[in-house]
Amino acid sequence: MADLTGFGTGEDPKPTVEPIPGEPAAAVRTASESVLVVADYHAGIEVGLRYERGVELESNADLRRVRLFGLVDRVDPDRLVVLGDLGHRVGGVDGAEAEELDELLGALLDRVRVTLLPGNHDTDVGERFAAEERFTLEAGAGTRLDRVGFAHGHTWPSREALAGDVLCIGHEHPAVRLEDSVGGGRKERAWLRGPLRPEPFATHFGIDVAELAWADPELVVFPAFNNRSGGTWVNVEGQGFLSPFLPDALVDDRAEAYLLDGTRLGPYRSV
Repeated sequence: MADLTGFGTGEDPKPTVEPIPGEPAAAVRTASESVLVVADYHAGIEVGLRYERGVELESNADLRRVRLFGLVDRVDPDRLVVLGDLGHRVGGVDGAEAEELDELLGALLDRVRVTLLPGNHDTDVGERFAAEERFTLEAGAGTRLDRVGFAHGHTWPSREALAGDVLCIGHEHPAVRLEDSVGGGRKERAWLRGPLRPEPFATHFGIDVAELAWADPELVVFPAFNNRSGGTWVNVEGQGFLSPFLPDALVDDRAEAYLLDGTRLGPYRSV
């Protein structure tokens, strides 16, 4: 697997989060297992868009499933971690979304262990599959595998998730607006990466900074797997973040954006 520029080198002692070139997914190697990580799958989103916005779109359920299974084949992980919003409908799972999830998880669990960090769109999703032996439902505030923390990002991450060298989150659906020489623009999904500072977390937990288990973690914000799910334009003035700890907890001048193809855009605010 190719290492995306800036996301880990042989000289970096921290765990490597390797975005897969051209894909909104990353491979993570812990001390004991290989992990494929994706965020914001949003199964059944087409039904949601129909009722929420009056937008009629043909379902891409089959294409989403093929793309994800292609990544499973490519990485051959021990575990798939989903950083929340595996489903889409906030009020619960039914109809086309339930059918898509049942088919997806039924096939995935035959291939690989699946861990879900539930997001704000995952009402009842975890409980639907909780009895499956190879399915693990974690707390939405996060967990840690070895030295890598995982959370959805819609709440403050747990102290356990923060105690590693890297924190991976979803929820934001980060994207950048790119303009050409004649003023035309396009939106591209992006990775957002940068070091975190401890003070906002210490304040949130009501403790002194010295009481945090803090290893100067790097934050990696995953692009949404589902390209129909919108996003936060991180380089557009007035576009706010969704996570309660962003952007305050970022060392802002060191946070950078990357395109899915590996292009390093530099500091995200000045892209």
